[in-house]
Amino acid sequence: MKITTKDITYNAIICALYIALTLLASPIAFLGIQFRIAEVLVLLCFFNPSYTIGLVLGTAIANFNSPMAPTDIGLGALATLLACLGIIFMKHLLFAVMFPIVTNSLIVGFELYWLAKEPLLISIVQIALSELIIMIIGYILFYFLHKRKDFKTIVNAKRNENFKF
Repeated sequence: MKITTKDITYNAIICALYIALTLLASPIAFLGIQFRIAEVLVLLCFFNPSYTIGLVLGTAIANFNSPMAPTDIGLGALATLLACLGIIFMKHLLFAVMFPIVTNSLIVGFELYWLAKEPLLISIVQIALSELIIMIIGYILFYFLHKRKDFKTIVNAKRNENFKF
């Protein structure tokens, strides 16, 4: 795969947006109830798989602000990577939104159990519900955005331009 200057620029913008949105919501972006509006950005991988790089890097950098930083940097980035890898193989956005919900709830839920001594099932359910809310917002957002004539250009879409809901 040839990486262009445009790809690097888009990834840098996505990385910076992820960090900024996470830090903006930092009081509710970490620990049990993680309402990270930045997670909406992972759905960009549905349109351009190369965005995985910016999203994983953005997650890792944003997690430097986490109360569980050393571990959260690695495990959070892993959860994002796995979510992005699942998303890029989907043809339906509805199925794509499931990957961030599953990967984050299991990996971050286990991390909270392991490091913060939170009950495992409660941690998994809290993260899953938080992620579900964010993915519903993302699904609705992309539903309306895709109706724009310039949508393909805005997201630098390489695939799924005329995706199914």
